[in-house]
Amino acid sequence: MLTRILTLLVMSCLLILGGCSDGPNTAGMKIYRHSLNGAPSSLDPAQSATIYANHIVVNVYDTLYSYKYLARPYQIKPNLAVDMPEVSEDGLSYVIRIKQGVEFTDDPSFPGGKGRELTANDFVYSLKRHFDPKTRSQGSWFWARRIKGMAEWKQAGSDYDKEVEGLKALDRYTIQIILNKPFPQLVHTLAQGYSAIVPREAVEYYGREFSVRPVGSGPFKLQTFDSVRAVLVRNPKYRKEPIDLAYEGYDEAIHGKYGIKEIEGKIPPLVDRLEVHFIRESLSRWNSFTKGDEIQYATIPKELLDDVLAQKQPSVVLKPEYAQRYFMTSGIETGFVHTDFNMRDPEIGYNDDPEREKKNHALRCAIRYAFDWEDRNRTFYSGMGFIFPGIIPPVVPEYDPDAPKDSLEHNPEKGRKLLEAAGWTADELPTLNYGGVAQVETRQFFEQYRGWLMKIGYPKEKVVFDSYASFGDFNKAVKQAKIKVVGMGWGLDYPDAENTLQLFYGPNGSPGSNNANFDDPEYNRLYEQTAVMQPSPERTKLYRKMNQIVLDACVTISGLSRQEILLWHKDVVSFPDRSIVGGFHLKYVDIKEAQK
Repeated sequence: MLTRILTLLVMSCLLILGGCSDGPNTAGMKIYRHSLNGAPSSLDPAQSATIYANHIVVNVYDTLYSYKYLARPYQIKPNLAVDMPEVSEDGLSYVIRIKQGVEFTDDPSFPGGKGRELTANDFVYSLKRHFDPKTRSQGSWFWARRIKGMAEWKQAGSDYDKEVEGLKALDRYTIQIILNKPFPQLVHTLAQGYSAIVPREAVEYYGREFSVRPVGSGPFKLQTFDSVRAVLVRNPKYRKEPIDLAYEGYDEAIHGKYGIKEIEGKIPPLVDRLEVHFIRESLSRWNSFTKGDEIQYATIPKELLDDVLAQKQPSVVLKPEYAQRYFMTSGIETGFVHTDFNMRDPEIGYNDDPEREKKNHALRCAIRYAFDWEDRNRTFYSGMGFIFPGIIPPVVPEYDPDAPKDSLEHNPEKGRKLLEAAGWTADELPTLNYGGVAQVETRQFFEQYRGWLMKIGYPKEKVVFDSYASFGDFNKAVKQAKIKVVGMGWGLDYPDAENTLQLFYGPNGSPGSNNANFDDPEYNRLYEQTAVMQPSPERTKLYRKMNQIVLDACVTISGLSRQEILLWHKDVVSFPDRSIVGGFHLKYVDIKEAQK
């Protein structure tokens, strides 16, 4: 076993940990080194569309609300807000009071370089930015058509000095939001990185450089950032709020073994220096993690699962030699992976010719018959993924365990016959560009996918890999609707199926969250109907109807929720989480002994 591990690690030694040296001024510091499998392309909250960006954004900036550190299912709590909102009986008016005395970090963008107090007007400005075309926000879909007067403000020229009827600072510390229709998930959106509060001075001072020069009021401030890592240091101005573990959802049976009791009453952030290393290759991350003096958190490379785990099912168990060195937690991710067709592309999606549009529908369904979820699960997820039909994943209460699974059927022969019946020939079939990041695993995904399509008669030369240097570049192409077939993962922003159903709501099309650019009138109507409803059996029934509409349209091949296995060193006090926003737990991480 050891020989096999060493061989694999030697093959992965092209590390991107060039910044591992801590430099001369870190002696005696508490340093925590986290790792991610990708890097953010921007730290502007308006562009925080990825889990990688959110890990930095929610630690440098403040949001009105956050999630309790340990409570599962997730529970929302006030963060910069004093309390939960005061909501009118009709569900349209929200009044939110914020804490006094909170200051932005010192920065050259402020007069004299001294950060000023954060006020209600800063939240108003930050939300308005999403509707300023110059910002090119990726998060405006959260509030589009929901805040009263915002569309008119945008249409009138996005003048920040002009008031929006539904977004006001009633006084220095009081915010009012007025909605066009009830939006039960509003408070959850105010915990997202998109809603982080930025100072106007910094946005205007740095211009385009603001994307890499964040100025916030969060627990940390950014020291350095590049494609290899982000270094954050303690924000000395951060408010003093002792940790109340009972309030945060502490359960001795779950959390006791991790030493989390030790942080009771301490004031976040608990480390002096937080390093987030962006290491794309899983074997490189594992190599750094197991050295003992580099990164302190990692996932297990799929190539090593059999060597590291004593048991995969029904529960995950580490082998004794690893259990002695590392803590572990595992569970099904709060999200899923899926492959969407770009309906804005007339060669595979909507087409002005009704007959061609019917043929395109048959083409998408045939490709879905070619897709082999069991093979995908075995090859890339060690058979540990949870396969389900559609876009309502198993972690939300609206999931239907009895939903028909015909959309998951792998039947190349049926796909081939469907193409023939629709009149497709090899010569007429369109070239499919499958987009992805230029890395080994993505290329393997593509080759597997192309092999499946060849079984339904698709010419090999017509299935091509569209390669991008980084996830940011790939995501940009997706948002510009340049790719026919989009393989994506979606992590829930909040624990409600609405957050996945919105991925197929027509007005959320590119550059919004609807990468498939699906625009079905009945689906849109049902989405708008349910978007104002509180959780109920009736809403769940409509959610499931929407799920079936997406499946009937063959607009997506979905889905699979991955098994997450998270490991961290035993000198780290933590309960890590990659789900629901991502990174909000980092201000609670502690190190048992200061670095020497």
